[in-house]
Amino acid sequence: MADRASGAERAVEAVFREEHGRLLASLVRRFGDLDLAEEVASEAMEAALVHWPERGVPERPGAWLLTTARRRAVDRLRRDQAYAARLGVLRAEAERAEPAPPADAGTGSGAGAELPDDRLQLFFTCAHPALPDEVRGALVLRFLAGLSTPEVARAYLVPTATMAQRIVRAKKKISQARVPFRVPAPDELPERLPGVLQVLYSLFTEGYAASFGADLQRPDLAGEAIRLARILRRLLPAQREVTGLLALMLLVHARREARTGPGGEMVLLAEQDRGRWDRALIEEGLALVPAALTGGPPGPYGVQAAIAALHDEAPDLAGTDWPQIAALYDVLLGLDPSPVVALNRAVAVAMRDGPAAGLALLDALVDARPGASGGGPADGRRLSAYHPFHAARADLLERLGRRAEAAEGYRRALDLAGTTAERARLRRVLDALEAPPRR
Repeated sequence: MADRASGAERAVEAVFREEHGRLLASLVRRFGDLDLAEEVASEAMEAALVHWPERGVPERPGAWLLTTARRRAVDRLRRDQAYAARLGVLRAEAERAEPAPPADAGTGSGAGAELPDDRLQLFFTCAHPALPDEVRGALVLRFLAGLSTPEVARAYLVPTATMAQRIVRAKKKISQARVPFRVPAPDELPERLPGVLQVLYSLFTEGYAASFGADLQRPDLAGEAIRLARILRRLLPAQREVTGLLALMLLVHARREARTGPGGEMVLLAEQDRGRWDRALIEEGLALVPAALTGGPPGPYGVQAAIAALHDEAPDLAGTDWPQIAALYDVLLGLDPSPVVALNRAVAVAMRDGPAAGLALLDALVDARPGASGGGPADGRRLSAYHPFHAARADLLERLGRRAEAAEGYRRALDLAGTTAERARLRRVLDALEAPPRR
């Protein structure tokens, strides 16, 4: 009996994690309130834990949860007429702005109904520009990925109470600012979609290369970002940058196992055992790149995916198509003239034309004179506090035989590095550089 109950509990957890975003989005569309949607979704899961061990998991568990949650919401609104009236006003205002589809369109009325997919609206709500940057990713993890507040707090390495306060404030902002729960109109999409993609990419990059903490990588967070990107692509199959972002994530995530050694130490691309790369993810990512690059001018994620594809296809560092990568960085810099893109372009140029050419580009980036080629005061300040810049510059100085300057650069990178694994690697490199020559 205990085994049966624990099996049902695991089934509920698996269904809820998979269907949480879809369930919550459908409830928000129907009732117009995130708090109510969260509460009744939680109650539906509790009901499943009671009924499923006795009756078995239903054929369409997501639809069962939706039907149960809707009934709980209706019961609650019948008990609280003032709350129901307030929600009614909000829904009427929203529908005047853009009529919503019928609440039960295509779903039927029973527990066997198909669960509608309103997650696209929820993506745009969580990434709305009216919300602070630091909470958008947290909302995506909480509402679309189905992570609990403690899990979201762990993802951002903050106390649970702190994250709970952020989420409460964000929900209040959504309510007070009347943030619309809808997909932007076609003419709004080019302006709004990049914000959604940036949220997912920020989650992925924090998972693939953590900015601070003991671990270099957090594969669970990167994997969750990929899962959400897959959902977004299913919802927006014609948007090439969505395809480009998914391809980029897959091609980069494919190298995760080779990025650390047996002791958790950081392993750079040049030293990685490419036999440990995930060929299935690489093939999936490569298949997406053409769709991301055709049908119009390329976007930043599509170009980055093409660069990642060239790295993944190369047999080793020497066999990498550096001229093509440098050319792609030229294109990317035109689309995204950020100092980090310029840094990566300089590294690619160094691999193509030699360390002196790359060093000249790096030094130009931190030239603080207004109008200086490739940089300026703001870019220079940003890169001066960015440890990969100092590490890249030190590597080029070392390759040019300027060991004392290289050591100074590595020390600066060591001071700025945020993870234990990165600091350990830089310490090893610096110790080797400063060691007296063998006789």
